[in-house]
Amino acid sequence: MLKYFSISSIVFLIDQITKTIIIKNIPDTQFFVVNSFFNLVNFKNQGAAFSILSNAGGWQRYFLSMIALIVSIFIVFLIKKHKKEFITALGLSLILGGAIGNLYDRVFLGYVIDFLYFHIKDYYWPAFNFADTAICIGAGILIYEQFFKKNE
Repeated sequence: MLKYFSISSIVFLIDQITKTIIIKNIPDTQFFVVNSFFNLVNFKNQGAAFSILSNAGGWQRYFLSMIALIVSIFIVFLIKKHKKEFITALGLSLILGGAIGNLYDRVFLGYVIDFLYFHIKDYYWPAFNFADTAICIGAGILIYEQFFKKNE
């Protein structure tokens, strides 16, 4: 179990370190152009994924925090249940680390810092962060496992 919680902790730490670097170096809503399709930004996302509920008046902070807390606790139990299945537990560990990273922001800042901003010409993908990346990779691992896992 220690290795899985270590993975989650590393994801959390990288997420918080990268967000701190962004907060200290890029003013709110400003862009740092990296290349023709990628910018670093400092966006405060008060909503969920893709800024859903971002203008809901404030209640979403508590609602999304509770959801993240409940899901995180549930994932701890899932990791324990699947601790002998490395790939499954790895995916769950990545999701847990990302969920806790965004939960931390929501509880202590009131919003989540998003800073990775990709685009093609005038078509922009919503900004996201390292925690979101870990959650997506973890979910991808779990989906892959379900579709391609050999029947035992």
